[in-house]
Amino acid sequence: MMSAVMVLFIISHLSCQESQHDIAAMPENELEQNYKLPNIDLNHWKVTLPIGKPTEVEPPEILDYATNEVIKPFMYNDSVNGALVFYAYPGATTANTSYSRTELREQMVAGDNNVNWTFAQGGKMKGELSMAEVSKDNQGKYHRSIIMQIHGRLTNEQKELINAKDNNAPPILKIYWDKGKIRVKTKELKDVNASDTQILHTDAWGDDEGYYFPVEVGFDKFTLEVIVSEGRLEVILNNKYSKIYESVHMKKWGVFENYFKAGNYLATKDNGAYAKVKYYNLTVNH
Repeated sequence: MMSAVMVLFIISHLSCQESQHDIAAMPENELEQNYKLPNIDLNHWKVTLPIGKPTEVEPPEILDYATNEVIKPFMYNDSVNGALVFYAYPGATTANTSYSRTELREQMVAGDNNVNWTFAQGGKMKGELSMAEVSKDNQGKYHRSIIMQIHGRLTNEQKELINAKDNNAPPILKIYWDKGKIRVKTKELKDVNASDTQILHTDAWGDDEGYYFPVEVGFDKFTLEVIVSEGRLEVILNNKYSKIYESVHMKKWGVFENYFKAGNYLATKDNGAYAKVKYYNLTVNH
């Protein structure tokens, strides 16, 4: 039998489409059977929303996402399936991009962007997710969304060394939901003989040709795992299909700090475009 505290917790975590009054009136056994929470600990994540300049919400405020009036339209519970929904449409954007997002950004120290990790230190992110809804372009093809990332970051010392305007470095990894398939994109040095200082510049890096996993996920639930170690990056789909990167580019990437990202980074500016990505589980380990 659920405690009164658990009942109140469940009621407070309703999605913005549900009636708290209706749930509160349910018999306790029915509530227990019908209500599911996503398995996601938000204590070390902040979220960026496609409104404002854009808007960011950090811990501890993000923990109250279910009742936060700013967050609720963009990040809310699907209590039937036990998922956290990330809704995005073309809106406010961050610096260095023209696309908008509802996306989590890892914070190893809650509320602080300045503590991150290197490939030598390693890390693992695993999520269970699905594309719930997505719009189509004027040719009838589904829009794309970036659902996971590893983003690079300059230390303050590196920023000063190259006179950069901010701490931004390229994303070494982008994972797309692309027309029902999962596409992986990484960065490569344009000149592998570039100096340790030269490779700190964003324009020293270009996109690789990309890789599609050989199966379709469509709108079904799937798992993605990203495993990082010194000079090596691996992406695993559905605990079965693996893509490994361990070239000179990954070894050189060791100069940067990094952080994980997960959510819904909508890769279009088309009018009327939107996407909803559902995360059922999301874990990070270092």
